[in-house]
Amino acid sequence: MATSKITFAIIVLLFGLTKKLSAVSISCNFPAVYNFGDSNSDTGAISAAIGEVPPPNGVAFFGRSAGRHSDGRLIIDFITENLTLPYLTPYLDSVGANYRHGANFATGGSCIRPTVACFSPFHLGTQVSQFIHFKTRTLSLYNQTNGKTPFCKGVLARPKDFSKALYTFDIGQNDLAIGFQNMTEEQLKATIPLILENFTIALKLLYKEGARFFSIHNTGPTGCLPYILKSFPATPRDLYGCLKPLNNVAIEFNKQLKKKISELNKELASSLFTYVDVYSAKYNLITKAKSLGFVDSFDYCCVGAIGRGMGCGKTIFPNGTELYSSSCKNPKNFISWDGIHYSETANMQVANRILDGLISDPPLPTQKACKLTKY
Repeated sequence: MATSKITFAIIVLLFGLTKKLSAVSISCNFPAVYNFGDSNSDTGAISAAIGEVPPPNGVAFFGRSAGRHSDGRLIIDFITENLTLPYLTPYLDSVGANYRHGANFATGGSCIRPTVACFSPFHLGTQVSQFIHFKTRTLSLYNQTNGKTPFCKGVLARPKDFSKALYTFDIGQNDLAIGFQNMTEEQLKATIPLILENFTIALKLLYKEGARFFSIHNTGPTGCLPYILKSFPATPRDLYGCLKPLNNVAIEFNKQLKKKISELNKELASSLFTYVDVYSAKYNLITKAKSLGFVDSFDYCCVGAIGRGMGCGKTIFPNGTELYSSSCKNPKNFISWDGIHYSETANMQVANRILDGLISDPPLPTQKACKLTKY
């Protein structure tokens, strides 16, 4: 009898373990991605709303600008590729838009907090409002036509997909970079709770709208950006040459963000919030640049983006002389594309670490970051 009980207990244990492993092995098959952020994941919004992101941006991969601040693809592009979904159409782009498999609300220069000091008026709260309007209009059109028109069938998002989609976030860098211009390290750290309060409000609004699967990137090592280094030449550096005070703020921001995400996972039990440590992936690239085949970490490819008062691909005429910021011959050798944004090669390396789950909490591959894996 005792042996039978032990055998039964082992069978039950193995069944439970098999069930858990089976859940982990099942792909989520996310039908859509909705992205929110700044220029690190903007796929054309700032071009549509304010002015074109000119070549050589995007040319190395797309053969044209494609609205991206890089020589090619961004991290969000590699994520959608991995999920076998099309590249995301910017919500603000009215020509040739297709929202069947999601939409991109990220806009270059955006912050989490609404502030006049930010580079863009499309802060996170505005992006979420745009999503809510997008969803409301989508449901309305489906109700009016029963979803049977060609537009509904081929272009519009499917109502049932809103609760099954993956919601991704890459924002916060501008809040810290702008604050650092006129605050001390401690003063800037004191603003973090308010920044994260705004972030939390946005996440809860999306949850209220039916979002359930969230992938939230922390902020990268802003103190390592060549543009920042040139702007603050007298600020103390760390062992690798990055601005120590600004990176200290980023680390504190990420610490508090991770805690907040943990709280949300407990509070909103029917959801899954995944914290993605982009900081560590980018810092690893920067500190090991030479061994990974890159040139100096603080060199950048699009010449003239820094030091001439213009962005990558722009032309100015100082003293009547035309100056054009052009791309280097081998963007793949650089981590930084233009002194602020990353090259496609760097984006790909960071994306690979995100996609396999190595820098995520819980440590799940992106394809499996859904309710099936929450146990």
